[in-house]
Amino acid sequence: MRRDRYDAGASAPGKRRGRLLAALLAAAALLPAAAQHHPITADQRDTAQLVAQRGVPLDQLAPNAPDVYVVRRGDTLWAISGLYLRQPWRWPELWGMNLQTIRNPHLIYPGQTLYLDRTGGYARLRTTPPGTPLDDTAGLPTVRLSPRTRTGNLPGTALPTLPPHLIEPFLAEPLVVAEDTLRAAPRVVATTDDRVLVARGDRLYARSATPGQPLALGDGGQPRQYRIFRSAVPLKDPVTEEILGYEAQYLGRAELVRGEGTEAAPRNPDSPPELVPATLDVVSVKEEIRAGDRLLPEPPREYNSYTPHAPQQTVDARVVSLYGSNAVTFATQNQIVAINRGARDGIAAGEVLSLLSEGARIVDKTDDSRDTIKLPSEPNGLAMVFRTFDRVSYALVLDARTGVKVGDRLVNPTR
Repeated sequence: MRRDRYDAGASAPGKRRGRLLAALLAAAALLPAAAQHHPITADQRDTAQLVAQRGVPLDQLAPNAPDVYVVRRGDTLWAISGLYLRQPWRWPELWGMNLQTIRNPHLIYPGQTLYLDRTGGYARLRTTPPGTPLDDTAGLPTVRLSPRTRTGNLPGTALPTLPPHLIEPFLAEPLVVAEDTLRAAPRVVATTDDRVLVARGDRLYARSATPGQPLALGDGGQPRQYRIFRSAVPLKDPVTEEILGYEAQYLGRAELVRGEGTEAAPRNPDSPPELVPATLDVVSVKEEIRAGDRLLPEPPREYNSYTPHAPQQTVDARVVSLYGSNAVTFATQNQIVAINRGARDGIAAGEVLSLLSEGARIVDKTDDSRDTIKLPSEPNGLAMVFRTFDRVSYALVLDARTGVKVGDRLVNPTR
């Protein structure tokens, strides 16, 4: 998506066109975009649309919610949500989003002014002062046209949902694959001088695992980008013990600089040509890379701009694993967990879920029967889904009172 900005002449028609353009841009912030794909009931849709039109009750606003706020560089959508709301996942209701806009939210930019409209017992955010109709161009600044066009990426300038450094690495690192995906992927066969520790700039050598399809450069001899993974670990549902997928261990990135080929045997011209593996330069390293590790093509870069919101469907999920070292027993704030619900269950990026600490099972020593009882699950914090696969999703722990462990529940946040 691209955004073009024009400068205008100072003529009266130019001013009217400028005011009209400004009004259209303001009104566009309230229009729906693409629809969601998970099933919802007619009652859920009607309720969501009604709430989106009227806003949130005033008692749901944060105590010091500002009437006017100018968005600054470094802000995040989650931080602004918390600035205005006691329950930040209700941002779509405050901002006036309906169901169609949740997956393609309004983009908010540094320099934009947000106005809090508190009328009729409800609050909504606007891009124009309260009391100003969306089609009223009075007082709007003139947009001046000039022959030049300035172009920029919308996702590159819009506010991120969360601080980018928290989740950007995980948009490429966790990978849930089928059991045989890595077996069919090209494999590292050697490192330079058989080095055990590989650093950025070192070389790797690799071969295709598919006969007749050697590793080769791209069109015009362009290098190809690859991610490097190790054997996939099964992700098992803690309730059903069913394997939901396999999580591949991310090791680093490499660039293919020379494809596979053959060379004539130097001492015996009558011998078959010798096989020569492909050559790759290591671009980045997270963990040790060694022979046998697998290569998967680098996917196109994703620009993720999603809105924090409560799920429309009922969610009852469990933590499957804690992403990172195998020695990790508990996840805390800003760490990643995998959950046993994915895209086929209607889970979508941006959904905020309540974390519940699983209650312990104890023996009731106060009763002669010595019954085994289970203590209730207790609210523990919030997590936001940021990446989904078919049957598994990854979520960032936004806050947690105690450590999050495998088996803990995730449910719809309380309104």
